[in-house]
Amino acid sequence: MTQVPAETVDRLARWEDWLRSGTEAPLDPPSPIVDAHHHLWDRAGHTYLPQQFEADASGHQLLASVYVECRSNYLEQGPEALKPVGETQYVAALVADKSAMPQAALCAGIVGFADLSLGDRVEAVLQAHEAAGSGRFKGVRYATAWDADPTIHTAYPSHAGMLREPLVQAGARCLARRGLSLDTWTYFHQLDDVVALARACPDLMVVVDHVGGPLGIGVYADRRQEVFAQWRRALHAFKPLENVAMKFGGLAMPLAGFAWRKHPTPPASQTLAAAWRPYFEVCLEVFGPARCMFESNFPVDRSGCTYTSLWNAFKTLAAPLSAGERNALLHGTAQRVYRL
Repeated sequence: MTQVPAETVDRLARWEDWLRSGTEAPLDPPSPIVDAHHHLWDRAGHTYLPQQFEADASGHQLLASVYVECRSNYLEQGPEALKPVGETQYVAALVADKSAMPQAALCAGIVGFADLSLGDRVEAVLQAHEAAGSGRFKGVRYATAWDADPTIHTAYPSHAGMLREPLVQAGARCLARRGLSLDTWTYFHQLDDVVALARACPDLMVVVDHVGGPLGIGVYADRRQEVFAQWRRALHAFKPLENVAMKFGGLAMPLAGFAWRKHPTPPASQTLAAAWRPYFEVCLEVFGPARCMFESNFPVDRSGCTYTSLWNAFKTLAAPLSAGERNALLHGTAQRVYRL
């Protein structure tokens, strides 16, 4: 067993204590939701497994959730291209064996990883994912988030312009032919790459993760209005692209720069909703409820707020809309996009 450093144990304990200091009752608990983006993992003492997700979501009427890849539990042997299939195998087995929720609900959709730069050769990887997913495999996330500031980084090897590369676009067309979707994760200044890919692959359902990646750290710290204006301009290019949907979430993780973790207690839902309303209004203007869905991005966003305050904020933002529009945002769009 891997020995977890004492400082890691202490940091995680303090984090859990901070989360427990936030007490908020679920808002409108009977309203059904689909969590369109979360992870499960066991990393050097930091676990987020089905029972932990279930505990976080227990106050809400969760119809289903979508697991999104996080470079975990890859196969240790075999061809390099096929190693990510191990993550789909792991999640499918994990939720079948250990979930207290209805098996159709937790990780009803699995979004895995495949190297789209393989071009047409990615077909074999997609076939293996589908076989491993037992009906849950719905698509691929191809994370290309990149910035010239070396202090802004992700766990993914990336460089500028990846989504414009011919082989990557050929691989994306393989997804479309199999009825699978593509999740993208870029930063705000890369959104034109997603537009280019969506135009080149009009039969592919493309999902923009984490509100399109506005940044508030590194060289972008203290430049929120400037970043917001650039993000908003870039987002409007998606308005006529019916094959693109937006995930609203990810704004509680450190990259967004709101620094919620520095608060003495977790932020209340009204605080979150007020801070995020300008982003939500732009997303609604561009995509409308039929092309927009909510994501928890837990446990990553768990670094900034509780699950209940997060979904209460989402419900608060959606409250002024019609019943049909609220239903689309809370569950309908995710159900359609991920074929749940």
